[in-house]
Amino acid sequence: QVQLVESGGGLVQAGGSLRLSCAASVRSFSMYDMGWFRQAPEKEREFVAAITWSGSYTYYGDAVKGRFTCSRDDAKVTVYLQMNGLKPEDTAVYYCAARWARPRQTVGNSNEYPHWGQGTQVTVSS
Repeated sequence: QVQLVESGGGLVQAGGSLRLSCAASVRSFSMYDMGWFRQAPEKEREFVAAITWSGSYTYYGDAVKGRFTCSRDDAKVTVYLQMNGLKPEDTAVYYCAARWARPRQTVGNSNEYPHWGQGTQVTVSS
């Protein structure tokens, strides 16, 4: 049983920062690739960031490259998404997702993740 709980969302002005956390309840957390996705109203779910099981590789969607940073702390069984330079178009529900380590070329595909959190709302005002 894998449980993921996101936190850290909220309302922020454009240009501001937020740090999302995703706490996992799972054995062998260090063997899971972790991803962040987001979904805005009436839009498809979008890949935001991912970090491989080893922490050696991170990947980012084009919309957030250079502004967001994904990291993990296996001792705390938590993955983070540091979001800087937020824009109104970043407004969405952000989801944490987990999958057992697989070829890293597929970390941006939401269909590859069987485990999902409930999401946390991020709203960026202009």
